[in-house]
Amino acid sequence: MSARPTACRAGFPLPAVASLLLLLATLPGLAACTGPPPGPARDAPAAPGPGGPGGPSAEPSTLAPTPYWVNPDGRAARAVAAHLAAGRTPEAELLRKISGRPGAEWIGPDRPEEETRALTEAATRAGREALLVLYAIPHRDCGQHSAGGAADAAAYRAWVDGVARGIGARRATVVLEPDAVMHVLDGCTEARHHVERYELLKAAVQRLKRQPATTVYLDAGNAGWGKPAELRAPLAEAGIADADGFAVNVSSFRTTAESTAYGRALSALVGGKPFVIDTSRNGNGAWTQGDPADSWCNPPGRALGEPPTRATRDPLVAAYLWIKRPGESDGTCRGGPKAGEWFDPYARELARNAR
Repeated sequence: MSARPTACRAGFPLPAVASLLLLLATLPGLAACTGPPPGPARDAPAAPGPGGPGGPSAEPSTLAPTPYWVNPDGRAARAVAAHLAAGRTPEAELLRKISGRPGAEWIGPDRPEEETRALTEAATRAGREALLVLYAIPHRDCGQHSAGGAADAAAYRAWVDGVARGIGARRATVVLEPDAVMHVLDGCTEARHHVERYELLKAAVQRLKRQPATTVYLDAGNAGWGKPAELRAPLAEAGIADADGFAVNVSSFRTTAESTAYGRALSALVGGKPFVIDTSRNGNGAWTQGDPADSWCNPPGRALGEPPTRATRDPLVAAYLWIKRPGESDGTCRGGPKAGEWFDPYARELARNAR
C-alpha cells in the first residue's frame, strides 16, 4: 500500500486567496494507499497556457499541454517559503521543481461542496482547470495507513453529490477512488462490501458526469499490482462505460513505459478507453531492494517523473499527471510522518534525483 496526498497552485485576486486559504487551513491533508508499487524523468518546466495564472479564461484546447491549476498555497510552496525565510536557498530551489507544477487536490471529508467550489473557482479565475481526487469510499484502505472514508453508503453518496455541486459548470478532471477496485480484487476489502462498492463507484461516475465540464478517470491500479484480464469485469461493474477513462500508477512508482504498456493492454479490454498516468514519483522506477512488501512506503532513491502534461505523444495516454503530491509521506516508515503529511527530506530527494 502507499499513502496518497495534498497540493500545488497559481495566482488570482487577493480576496479570493484569502477566502480560499481560510477554507483550506481547516482541512486535514489526505493520503491513500496503493498496492505493490516503478523511464526517465524530464525536468523541463511545465508550459503555461495562454490564460496563465491570473489571466483570462481559455478553452481547454487552448490550454494544452498543461492546463491544470497550480495551487499557490500548496505544501511544497509553503516549504519553499520556509526555506527562503531561513536563508536556505539551495533547498528552496530544489523544491521549486515541485511547487511550480500542478498537483492534484484531494477533497476532504467534511465540507466537500465548499472545498470543491473554492478550488474550482480559484482554478477558473486563473484560466485553468482543477485536478481533483475523490478518496472517501467506505472501508477505505482496509484499516491500513489511510484508513477512513465515509461512514456508510448514504454518507458517501451525499459526499459525492456535494463535490459535484461544488464543481458546478466549471472545468475539472476527477480521479475517482484510488485502490477501490483493486482492494476488491486482492481480497483486502471484505466480500460483504463488494457489491456495495461497485454500486457506489458506478453511481459516483454517473453523478459526476452530470456536470457539463467534468472529466472522470476511474482508478485501475498499477503495472505491479493489477492484471488487465482480471480488471475487465470489475471495471465494468464500477462504471467504466460512463467514465471518460481510467487512471494508472496512482501514488506508485512504476515507470511511464511500464504504465503505458499496462494501460494500453487494459484499454483494449474496456472499449479503447484512454487513460492517465501518475508520473509524480516514477522517475527512477520502483524500489526493488529489500522486502517487496516495503517497496511502496517512502522508498529511497526515487525521483520526480515527467512533468504534468497532455502532450504525451500517445493517443491513448490522455495525460501525465501528478496525482500523488510529491513530498507527502506514504506513512510512518523510513523516518516519515503519518500518511499525507509533508516530508521535506524526501521531497528534496525526489527533486534532486529528477533528470
